[in-house]
Amino acid sequence: MLSSQIINSKFIFFPNFLLIWLLFSVNNFASDSAQHIEVVQQHAWWFYPLILFFLSFLLGVFAVLAGVGGGVLYVPIVSGFLPFHLDFVRGAGLIVALAGALAAGPGLLKKGFANLRLAMPMALIASSCAIVGAMIGLALPTDIIQTLLGATILGIVLLMIRAKKSVFPIVPKPDALSQALKIMGVYHEPTLDKDINWQIHRTPIGLGLFVFIGVMAGMFGLGAGWANVPVLNLVMGAPIKISVATSKFLLSITDTSAAWVYLNNGAVLPLMVVPSVLGIMLGSFIGVRILGMTKPTVIRYLVIIVLGISGTKALLKGLGIG
Repeated sequence: MLSSQIINSKFIFFPNFLLIWLLFSVNNFASDSAQHIEVVQQHAWWFYPLILFFLSFLLGVFAVLAGVGGGVLYVPIVSGFLPFHLDFVRGAGLIVALAGALAAGPGLLKKGFANLRLAMPMALIASSCAIVGAMIGLALPTDIIQTLLGATILGIVLLMIRAKKSVFPIVPKPDALSQALKIMGVYHEPTLDKDINWQIHRTPIGLGLFVFIGVMAGMFGLGAGWANVPVLNLVMGAPIKISVATSKFLLSITDTSAAWVYLNNGAVLPLMVVPSVLGIMLGSFIGVRILGMTKPTVIRYLVIIVLGISGTKALLKGLGIG
């Protein structure tokens, strides 16, 4: 395909070729994309990449402080307020979430927080279903995906409002499947200065939930940290630090599978991805530095408000109201 040839071209990073690729790729999607082309052409080629960089920088800071993935903030906000086609936004959102996961994964494994035995069964299911979700997302009309995205974001807002985290869940007895897979472990808890032994239960239920998590991750390009952690922690009984770290590692597998589908269909644009990844990684670095000086509850409610506005706008946009 011509788009594949353009992707592999050594000239892809030149502004003129990026703009040509943007215009060509947009025409391969829904008929309403012509409106987006006209808006993008009103500005110089560097205008929206610059906007994406600063926006992603802010999202990176918020993501660290609020304990959420970058993709869950990136997709609804960029699709709701910037004139990019939703397919391109979802493709970029997966790459953004993937970049953060790849940066954090090795360190989490080295410290013993991310657990491979816990991650691999979930990753196998979620990554397979993410491919299916990505195919469904690219096949459905944009207005339907936009409506479903808005509804999903508002659902995430409700989940964040009502979410409760258990630091050390009580698992009286591991189930047979987790014992067969030897999903258990021990990690050193620095705040208590002691080793914590952990095990899980309700493994079949958890595996079933990861089917839906994978489909949603691929369909909406959100990443799935917002759903991984409650399932691992509240349903399966893994300690919160193990759940958060393993979820982050899971994203490096799940998002890779879905991202290849978007890349193969020409829905991953360097014009969007490069400034977004640079911005969110720099913002994450700054967020880590200021984490100790900020009240988590304030940031959490601010993120809930931002997601609520973005989810409502996406829902109304999909319904043809906003």
